[in-house]
Amino acid sequence: MDRTLTDIPTAPTDRVYIVIPLFNDWEALSLLLEKMTKTVAPALRKRFHFLIVDDCSVTNYASLPTDTGYSLSIMRLWRNVGHQKAIALGLSYLADQPETHTTIVMDSDGEDQPEDIARLLEASAQKPGQIIFAHRTKRRESRLFRTFYLIYKSVFKLLTGKAITFGNFSVIPPNLLRKLAHVSDIWNNYPGGVIRSRLPYQSVPAERGARLAGTSKMNFVSLILHGLSAISVLMEATAVRILLFCVITAAVSTVVITVVILLRVTDQLIISQGAIYIVFSLFIVILQAFLISLLLVFIVLTYRTQSHFIPAKQYGDFVEQIEKVY
Repeated sequence: MDRTLTDIPTAPTDRVYIVIPLFNDWEALSLLLEKMTKTVAPALRKRFHFLIVDDCSVTNYASLPTDTGYSLSIMRLWRNVGHQKAIALGLSYLADQPETHTTIVMDSDGEDQPEDIARLLEASAQKPGQIIFAHRTKRRESRLFRTFYLIYKSVFKLLTGKAITFGNFSVIPPNLLRKLAHVSDIWNNYPGGVIRSRLPYQSVPAERGARLAGTSKMNFVSLILHGLSAISVLMEATAVRILLFCVITAAVSTVVITVVILLRVTDQLIISQGAIYIVFSLFIVILQAFLISLLLVFIVLTYRTQSHFIPAKQYGDFVEQIEKVY
């Protein structure tokens, strides 16, 4: 595997790398690149170096525009690893180069609009030590999908204590790229990994665009899996919150059982059979809360002691080749 970009001609030092994960979306990618030629200023486009992370697609491109940026290369993976892992591999590859540069992560379907790149880069220039995300102000999916997405964000906030209002579209400054590539959590979920890494980040508003071609692969099941992967990144915070909930539930149940027993002993509870049901039900609740708490403790302890996948060190095992298009 070629681990360097030495075959790419010398470019301006203010180059911008754009990492685009892709799975069979070659038509959308071609339209996205064409859209860039119409919406991005030529002076900025000359700085673009595209790295397309081909997530082991079963199809290949027929043709791609060759005048969108300074260069375009395709990272071919040995196997399909999923959208988030493909991003981690692309970032790790760039972090392994002799020099790091400003890096943009965006999707291939066109929902991340090229005209927002300049705004993200401007925000990054004003705050050079922070990762800048595009905060979605408007989504174009169906009402049902938007409803479930809102539920996902609410559950994420409840379980982790963190608000997540952004996706993958972001700008990473050169001084943070190698640090981010050593964050194991971006292997499961890139935005969640940034949050957990405690690297500084901000977000700027950006409207989500429409898919340029094909159909979205994000359905109800995919959304649930995506949400679970994001929550799993912040597992320790989630476990603490669930543990506190179990403790509070057990404490309240114990108080209620005590009150019921006292009322029964003093003959102030009229329905004695109902009192038995209440005590038995709450005892089951206490037992379940104890077992859940015990399970969470073991999970967290296991998570802390096991070795984690570091994308920067192990990305090469997944890369078949780097194909230079222009």
